[in-house]
Amino acid sequence: MAVTLNETPGGNRLHIGIFGRTNNGKSAFINAFTKQEVSIVADVAGTTTDPVYKAMEVHPLGPCIIIDTAGFDDESELGARRVEKTRLAAEKTEIAVILISGEESAGGASDVRAEKHDRSGASCGQFIDEEELRWYRFFKEKNTPVLLVLNKADIRENADELLAQIKKETGEDALLVSAKTGEGIEAFKEALTRKLPENYGNRMITGELVSEGDLVLLVMPQDIQAPKGRLILPQMQTIRELLDKKCLVMSVTTDKLVSALAMTKEPPKLIVTDSQVFGYVYEHKPAESMLTSFSVLFAAYKGDLPYYVEGAKQIDALTPDSRVLIAECCTHAPLAEDIGREKIPRMLRKRFGETLSVELVSGTDFPQDLSGYDLIIQCGACMFNRKYVLSRIDRAKAQQIPMTNYGVTIAHLTGILDKITLPE
Repeated sequence: MAVTLNETPGGNRLHIGIFGRTNNGKSAFINAFTKQEVSIVADVAGTTTDPVYKAMEVHPLGPCIIIDTAGFDDESELGARRVEKTRLAAEKTEIAVILISGEESAGGASDVRAEKHDRSGASCGQFIDEEELRWYRFFKEKNTPVLLVLNKADIRENADELLAQIKKETGEDALLVSAKTGEGIEAFKEALTRKLPENYGNRMITGELVSEGDLVLLVMPQDIQAPKGRLILPQMQTIRELLDKKCLVMSVTTDKLVSALAMTKEPPKLIVTDSQVFGYVYEHKPAESMLTSFSVLFAAYKGDLPYYVEGAKQIDALTPDSRVLIAECCTHAPLAEDIGREKIPRMLRKRFGETLSVELVSGTDFPQDLSGYDLIIQCGACMFNRKYVLSRIDRAKAQQIPMTNYGVTIAHLTGILDKITLPE
């Protein structure tokens, strides 16, 4: 993926998901919130089919990705598949916005009916249904901050009663906005800021391993996986962070490692290598230098490194009949000597036999049912945000399937996992 140094990668942007029933004004609300024509607005139900991901800067939140999702009650012929895409978007969402329809639905028994009446004795009607509540509970269970929004303030006559009912059912105050007039949009932005996860944006790739003035040596083989004229995303992000930390940064290819070390007056504080040359770099590094890999750094930055380390211990329990799932986040065309498709499977089969089954999924094609696997090996996940990676980890934990990471796997298979530096 071509990303320049002045762009924020998608995986590092705040993902704000907009959810709600079909045709309840989600797209119009997003356009009003962002002040851009992000989504198509029409009176036809189901205009938004697949989630729309739009990267933008939103003041005062900074770099964000706004996700406009299909209605979670889509009953069209492709509705089930659209709802599944909405669920996938939910797993990536770091702040969820649920637009309450506030209208009587055809849901029948599934509706939350309070049988309230206005002062004249007329029924107030349905204004929060079970499906909206179910998604609200889903996000709360995932510890995802949620904002409840009641749109169409300009045409509502019983807004106070609607807001009171939402408060009763969820315990939270909903925001009243109008995509048409802009009423409440600024208050919504302020509420979004208050919902930012604690310490959001403060996580660092290198953690506290190095500080200002430390020499860091990066070993970056420029093989077929390195796009000509560019660095891969983990290398680029790591270099930028080290520069921000005011570290002294030296970058070399594997064949220049020994020469580079001979030229340094003092040994590097830290050496970060591509995982596939872990063994070679470990053999030639100074004893004083800490050693880790880009993949291990991203295992901590994007996922759960202690869990990955525990998962790596299960590698030794594999047999020739075991099934291993390799989960690669990128969707690039297969390459010769690809680390996930070729090198790791070859290392595993060399130890456990050619009959060991190794299956690969890429992008967001991660199975719901993991019960048929003995081990999952996840890449560094530089293309995904941490929320989505943790959702995969939660799924593996719930099904009691061990999971680890490319770099951790290679370190374990080369016998140096207990000798490399693991960021906290």
